[in-house]
Amino acid sequence: MIRSKHLRESARGQECTLQIAGICNYQSETTVLAHLPSESHGMGLKADDISACFACSACHDVIDNRSSIRISNEDREFYMRRAQNRTLNIWVDMGLVTVKGAA
Repeated sequence: MIRSKHLRESARGQECTLQIAGICNYQSETTVLAHLPSESHGMGLKADDISACFACSACHDVIDNRSSIRISNEDREFYMRRAQNRTLNIWVDMGLVTVKGAA
């Protein structure tokens, strides 16, 4: 299990990487590290911190089905995976995640 206080705290003040069209509030003060579904999670157990993205409160509520607004499963998957990739790239730029041999 990957848990990192540095990764979780890195979301503070960041731009939402989900940016769900018509949903995102673009308010970085509401951004948190949102855990995404992965094989490391289960009932009452969050996914690894690496399986996450920066999410504003509005996008996070939609992804976690806490909103009356619904998006298709295909759109949900697209936004989550795009956001995870964006977040990983930010972490690499911040030096929080390194990729051996990357230029």
